[in-house]
Amino acid sequence: MALTKIKTSRKKEHLLESLSPFQLKDNLISLAEEESRKTATVMLNAGRGNPNWIATTPREAFFTLGLFGVEECRRVMDNAEGLAGIPEKKGIAKRFEKFLSTNKTAPGIDLLQKAYKYGLKQHQYDADAWVHELAESVIGDQYPVPDRMLSHMEPIVHDYIIQEMCNNEPPAGKYDLFAVEGGTAAMCYIFDSLMQNFLIKKGDKIALMVPVFTPYIEIPRLDRYNFEVVEIKSSTMNKDGRHTWQYPDKELDKLKDPAIRILFTVNPSNPPSAAIHPDSLKKIVKIVKNNPGLMVVTDDVYGTFVPGFKSLMGAIPYNTIGVYSFSKYFGCTGWRLGVIAIHRKNMFDDNIRRLSATATKTLNRRYGSITLEPQKLKFIDRMVADSRQVALNHTAGLSLPQQTQMMLFAVFALLDTKNKYKQLTGALVQKRLQLLWNELEIPLVKDPLNAGYYSEIDIQVWSEKVYGDKFFAWLQQHFEPVDILFRLAEKTGVVLLNGGGFDGPEWSVRVSLANLPTESYAVIGRSITEIMREYASVWKSNGTLKK
Repeated sequence: MALTKIKTSRKKEHLLESLSPFQLKDNLISLAEEESRKTATVMLNAGRGNPNWIATTPREAFFTLGLFGVEECRRVMDNAEGLAGIPEKKGIAKRFEKFLSTNKTAPGIDLLQKAYKYGLKQHQYDADAWVHELAESVIGDQYPVPDRMLSHMEPIVHDYIIQEMCNNEPPAGKYDLFAVEGGTAAMCYIFDSLMQNFLIKKGDKIALMVPVFTPYIEIPRLDRYNFEVVEIKSSTMNKDGRHTWQYPDKELDKLKDPAIRILFTVNPSNPPSAAIHPDSLKKIVKIVKNNPGLMVVTDDVYGTFVPGFKSLMGAIPYNTIGVYSFSKYFGCTGWRLGVIAIHRKNMFDDNIRRLSATATKTLNRRYGSITLEPQKLKFIDRMVADSRQVALNHTAGLSLPQQTQMMLFAVFALLDTKNKYKQLTGALVQKRLQLLWNELEIPLVKDPLNAGYYSEIDIQVWSEKVYGDKFFAWLQQHFEPVDILFRLAEKTGVVLLNGGGFDGPEWSVRVSLANLPTESYAVIGRSITEIMREYASVWKSNGTLKK
């Protein structure tokens, strides 16, 4: 028996393995599209994490608020050719209340009403100031002021971050938030400002919890940073020899090294989608207490998919920069909405105050054009300035319409006290996860810490569990780890990513459970199983290999 021949040679597979998974994906898509045209099958691209759902109510509220904003502009000046004024603050709250009462059936009006009252009752906002910010923001007629985040939007988003990232059990004190263009922009700003402010320097030793989102692997390698990376590997296995994707103590103990300047993590992880176990969180907290110079950056975009999720930003607020993106949970990757959260009592500000006189003088010169007391400028505000090369600080900040939509997403979740939306999104990805694994030859490991947004399938574990060690040894001898991806694309039109590209097990694949119709995941599971069985049939028959 011979294995079906595919177009991509082993030599080319080996070359393509060196690419980022997201670049490798483009090659796989081309092959899958060709298969779809040839056989009329539907290409199933499970390589991207863009969700195929959206939160409707906050969007409806945004567009209805937009009508009020335009109405307010026309009230000030209305030209038949399309020229209007800008919202006027005096008396605007009463006019908004009238708008709410006369548009009771408008989409999203109930959320607008509740959001308005939330600001008044929970934060004692001045009614006119609150509504004026809403009207100007949805219209987008001003630069962001304050540039870091609007004064009425920030406390509401802060409430949401506390609810979702700290499980409503926050540390004492408050966080400062910086509204940014998604989690990717957040990471770029953080890396840049840490360097600009001498908190880390080129060649420093950093720790990275892996597997992890590929850019976090690639950024430290750039010449500007050239960091020495210590990987903290989620290598734990259960008694059945299956991954739990947690971090054993021997890996976490690496963080005791005082030479490690900063720890980067995605929690829950990408691609395993596993939240850090509470025992490991406690271990990290203990290590940080004994190694207080360790800075932490945690990207918690998938935290909302794990019930009772707790972030490192709540566990060790003094040491931690928190990053959160609204993109996955609310289905708004195109909106580019994210926040950076830093506790008001933090080591970043303290470390800046402890810098040498030479470094302080350099930084005072850098930020001296935007404040008369640059030495007092908080790290998070330095980040805002750095995001616009300092000189353009006066035009920094996330656009007002983006901040408005962010606030509406946040208040929508805050008002959903029964977690109806959370239950829907969680049940959706978990159903897809189960459909995928129902079609595989090894069972799904049940885990309450599994966010279910992605699934990482270890081909080595599968091979050895189902067919034995000799079968996997044969696979290794004759194929590249990415061969299964090329066979899936060429033969079935299914596109997945290689887990090795995320510094996960080399013989693993990542499936996004977010971006395809639910029934597609059973098809993907069957397709992977078919390829595995074809490998096994050739191995058992000692047939010839055709490549």
